[in-house]
Amino acid sequence: MTIKKIAILGAGNGGCAAAADLTLGGFEVRLFARSESTIVKLAKLGEIDLVEGGVSKKAAPFFMSSHLPSVVQGVDLIVVATPAVGHDYIAKNLANYLADGQRILLNPGHTGGALHFAKLLRTLGCQADVQLCETVTLTYICRMPQFGRVEVYRRTSNLRCAAFPAKHTAKLVSEIQQVFPNVVAAANVLETGLSNINAIMHPAGMLGNAGWIEKTGGDFLYYREGVTPAIGAWIDSVDVERLAIVRLLGLQPLRFVDIFHQAGLTTAAARDSGSAYQAIHESAPNFTIKSPPALDHRYIREDVGYGLVPMAAIGQLLGVKTPVMDALITLASTALGVDFRRDGLTLEKMGLAGVAPPGLAKILAEGF
Repeated sequence: MTIKKIAILGAGNGGCAAAADLTLGGFEVRLFARSESTIVKLAKLGEIDLVEGGVSKKAAPFFMSSHLPSVVQGVDLIVVATPAVGHDYIAKNLANYLADGQRILLNPGHTGGALHFAKLLRTLGCQADVQLCETVTLTYICRMPQFGRVEVYRRTSNLRCAAFPAKHTAKLVSEIQQVFPNVVAAANVLETGLSNINAIMHPAGMLGNAGWIEKTGGDFLYYREGVTPAIGAWIDSVDVERLAIVRLLGLQPLRFVDIFHQAGLTTAAARDSGSAYQAIHESAPNFTIKSPPALDHRYIREDVGYGLVPMAAIGQLLGVKTPVMDALITLASTALGVDFRRDGLTLEKMGLAGVAPPGLAKILAEGF
C-alpha cells in the first residue's frame, strides 16, 4: 500500500508535531481533537509552527475537525497519538467508521495498548478488515511551550514497531516506514509494550518527588533535578522485574539503559554504566524539561494505569513477582485516590484473562 492520506488523532505535543511534519513532507493530513475549542483555536492560527534545530517551519494541515468520522473517512493510515487513557474513547467512536484496508498505528501503544484496542474493536462489532500496529514511544521527543508551537528536541531513532497479530508485522512496518522511516520491526506487541520507558521511569520520579511537586507546582527540572541516585535505584529495580518478564517471554532482554540509548536519548557511556540515574542525567533531549505541575498527570495516570499495571499483570500471568512495581502502583493509587489495579489496563481488558502462558505466544502471533 502507498500511504498518501493520514489522519492524526490527538492534537497534543506528539499529534501536532506529526501533523505539521507530515504536512511538510507532502502527505494529506487530517487532524482530530476531541475538543471543539482546540480545533477553533488551531483554525484561527491557520497553521502549526514546528521548531526543530532552531529552525521554524509552518504547516497547515489539509483538514482539522472534532468530528471523528469526517477525519478518518478515506484515509490510508490512522495515527492514534492520544494518551493511552484516550484509547477507549477513540476505539468506541472509530469502530463503526473504519474501512477495509485502513491501517491503524498507536503512537505509542504504551503497554498492552494494541491488545486492548483490538479487543475493543472486536467487542464493538467492527467488521472492517483493518490492520493494527503500535510503537514503543512517540516518534518525536517534543513539547508545546505555547499553543500551536511545537519544539522537537529529537526524533526517536530505531523506533520499534509491531503489529497485532505479529504475522502482519513485516508488511505493516514496511508501509509505516513510508511515513516514519525511523521505525524498525519488533517481535510482537509485548516486546514493544514491555519496552515502555515512560512506565519504567516516570512513576518512580513522580512519587519520589511528590512533596516537591506539590510544594512548588513542579518548578524544577524533572529529570536533571528530580531524578536522584535513590530514585534511579527505584527505576533500576523496576527494570530488573520487567526484564524477568521479558526473558520468560523469550524476547530480547534489553535493559532500560539500552532502550534509552537505542532511542537516541543518552550517551554510550551512560548505557555502558548500566545506571538509570546516569542515563537520565546524560539525556541531552531531557535537560530542560520541567516537572509536571501536579501529581494528577499522565506521568502517573498513564504510566501507572497503562504501564506498570499491565506489566505487573503479565508478570502475574507468568508467575513473576513484581514487588517494586506493586509498591509504586499502591502509592500512586493512594496519592490520587484511584484504584489503578481496577481502573488500569487489566488482563481482562487486554483479552488475556484466563490465558495460560503456553497460549500467549499463539495469541500474539495469530490474534484472538
